[in-house]
Amino acid sequence: MSRTAQSHLHSDLVTYARSVLSAEAQALESVAVRLDGSFGQVAQFLLDRNGRIAVSGVGKSADVGRKLVGTFNSTGSRSYFLDATGALHGDLGMLHPDDVVLLLSHSGESDEIRRLLPPLQELGPILLAITGTAVGMLAQRADAAIVYGPLIEACPLSLAPSSSTTIMMALGDALAFSLSRERGLTAEQFARFHPAGSLGRKLANVEAYMRCGAALRTAPAESTVRSVFTTASRRGRRTGAILLLDSAGRLCGLFTDSDLARLFERRGDESFDRPIREVMSRDPWTVAEGSRLTEALEIMRAHKISELPVVDRDGKPVGLLDITDLLELVPASDLMLEWDDSASPVRIRRSA
Repeated sequence: MSRTAQSHLHSDLVTYARSVLSAEAQALESVAVRLDGSFGQVAQFLLDRNGRIAVSGVGKSADVGRKLVGTFNSTGSRSYFLDATGALHGDLGMLHPDDVVLLLSHSGESDEIRRLLPPLQELGPILLAITGTAVGMLAQRADAAIVYGPLIEACPLSLAPSSSTTIMMALGDALAFSLSRERGLTAEQFARFHPAGSLGRKLANVEAYMRCGAALRTAPAESTVRSVFTTASRRGRRTGAILLLDSAGRLCGLFTDSDLARLFERRGDESFDRPIREVMSRDPWTVAEGSRLTEALEIMRAHKISELPVVDRDGKPVGLLDITDLLELVPASDLMLEWDDSASPVRIRRSA
């Protein structure tokens, strides 16, 4: 195929892809307009029950259901997936009387759902549904149902689940977020559900990443530069900053590799036997213990600093954030190395 032909093909594919996205977006808009009080009824049932949410579906609806289970759990609503086929072969035993069953089915008439409804009703849990038709068995048997109404699948044959699965997922998200809002889910609670990965790191407090204890290099501000560098603790990974303390143990200054480099540059040999407070960086930027890591990163970015002390309410240092420990939190595209004659030879900073 010639380059010209390929270019025309690619252009045609992009145009078609846009039409698919537009079709699904239009389906979402139409359902948003049609949404009525049934959504509130389903949400109220979920709020009133103390058990878990058992999400069930067949085929592509089952795939949506598994995703919704993750969304419910991550936003504070305990949930699990109930495989419709497995439920008919013993998995119904996982249901607790306080649980609520949320069934997903576009037609509301699939064989598996029809077979599952009678035993579910015998067990007695609340039955809720997200479905496309009000006349299907699912909507008729459920205690409450969100009926999103007729729509056209984005599939070129108007057959493969596409718009319908998008709608189900969006309605499930709307339910999960409505529940979390009503229950007053806080960012701190959300962070506890996401301790790992990039999301967890962004929501973490500074304590999760700061160096503390034996890893800190501290010294009295009245000590000489020479004594500080011969006695300051260097256990653990080396950091380029020494935390300097007043007589009450409060942080009063910071002496970094950059400060040391400047002494050498100006041949300030006499300063090595003088109190380090005379050459330290006074009143350094700090962050309070318990602060969000994102807040600390913003301070480091805004002031282009590589070390940030963490202090308690009395101003005493309890930790130190070092940029070398935080590089994984900063997108590589947002980092650059630059030569800085006034500080250490190489400094890492965010690009503007």
